[in-house]
Amino acid sequence: MDDKNLKDIGNAALLQKHQMDSAENKIAEINLKIKEIESAQSDFDKRMENMDSMLENALASMDTMLDSINSKLDIESISQDSIKNYEEQIYKQLDSIKVEPTKQISTLETLDSIDFNGSWEEYLESMNAYANKHNIDLKQDPFKNLMSKSQEIELRKWIEQDFTYKNAKCDIYDYMIAVTCGAIGGIIDVCFVGIPGDSKLGNITDSFANSVTEKFAQLCGWDKEKALARGSDTTKSAIGFLESKFKINYDQTTTNGKKGTDGKIKNLSMKNHHLKSLGHSPDIIGLFFSILNQFTSTSSFINEGQIITIDTESFELQGGNFIAKIISGFINWLGHLMSDWAGSSGGISRGSGIPMPFYNLFQLCDFGSFGKDRQTFAVVTTKVFEQGYDFRHALAMAIPVAVSEILVRIMFVLKSRFYHRKEWSECKPNENIPEMRRMLCVAHGSLCLIDGIDAGVRSGGNAIAFLARINLLGFARFSHLALKEVKAWYLSGQMDIEKVDSYLDNEFKAMQMSLKY
Repeated sequence: MDDKNLKDIGNAALLQKHQMDSAENKIAEINLKIKEIESAQSDFDKRMENMDSMLENALASMDTMLDSINSKLDIESISQDSIKNYEEQIYKQLDSIKVEPTKQISTLETLDSIDFNGSWEEYLESMNAYANKHNIDLKQDPFKNLMSKSQEIELRKWIEQDFTYKNAKCDIYDYMIAVTCGAIGGIIDVCFVGIPGDSKLGNITDSFANSVTEKFAQLCGWDKEKALARGSDTTKSAIGFLESKFKINYDQTTTNGKKGTDGKIKNLSMKNHHLKSLGHSPDIIGLFFSILNQFTSTSSFINEGQIITIDTESFELQGGNFIAKIISGFINWLGHLMSDWAGSSGGISRGSGIPMPFYNLFQLCDFGSFGKDRQTFAVVTTKVFEQGYDFRHALAMAIPVAVSEILVRIMFVLKSRFYHRKEWSECKPNENIPEMRRMLCVAHGSLCLIDGIDAGVRSGGNAIAFLARINLLGFARFSHLALKEVKAWYLSGQMDIEKVDSYLDNEFKAMQMSLKY
């Protein structure tokens, strides 16, 4: 929407406000006229009552006079002059009855309107005619005149309170709570997460992955009872079933060989092909390249800082039209990921799982020189993945991060309710609250500090061992919150567009719900 259209809409709102104000004034004028009519009617009724009373008195007086005359004189002896005299007295009596004229009430003028039954251009012309007649200046900013001064002050306070960046005003107890919650998460990370393959929580998440894979395979037709009857490893049997059911064309595993890339992708192996193959990434990048590779019979890899695409054997997606093929490609991608995230059917021990979301982007970081072998950062992250730093280990790393997050939010609610004496409705642990955001940042910073110190001490300066012990999810969460804190500090007092958009979205949804019912 350009500035002219926005101003036209603002002018339309301004004139509508003028019409509403005029209508309200006219309603007040009508109410005043109604009161005048009621008052005039009341006065008229009183006059009528007085006139009736005076008329009755006059008639009574005349009756008395006639009775008096009849009692004293014989009707035959009354002369015409006497009768005429009596009539004059009666007329004088009637003339004494006077009715005051009623009060005149002025008429009301009709309101002007704007014709809105034509086109937008005709509506604008009607607006201009209305504005000229009522001396309304449409050249100024219309939005300044849509509110009164008191409304403008109230709006400014509301915006400053709810829709601007603010710095947190935490007290000493907030920081103590945040540090304690972060330390609890850090201790859980150090004691129970550790490194892949030697992790107490990792063993739990590995078992969880195996269970999910078997249940998914059962939904797709795998018979667990037959696998048990044959004495097979149920997880590897389920993985093998899914691998055969959801075949894809981009599953090359080595640089050379039967399932190789003819030397086009260097240092590709069974341990890292899920990392280097873009279609194996469990995120939007993986979905895009998976469907692309299935449509074009290609295979895309990320290696040594480059994205490399090679041709593969012909591959035909199921489906009679484009949309059906897209759905088929998505199902293949999801089913194949489910077969790979718990390892492989021929793998030893844990096997090679799939990378955590967006982890393969580190392959673009082909720079730096780390360790005694002076390896690039891309090579170091590949070696870390080969040690089991995969999606299953990410689930284990997420546990201490989630514990710290939940503890901080719970303590924020309790402190707000019982220390600050707020209502429950005002104790929501919303991250948009500056104090809540600061506490989360401090908590995750504490977790990362403990985790980083532990990784540094135990790694002995080895870059691969250091990264293998680092809780990447914790550092990602802390970085996100720290950026928000810096942004809030830098933009303090300025409008937060995200809050405005969120508020408008909620209001729009509420309007939709009200229209439904």
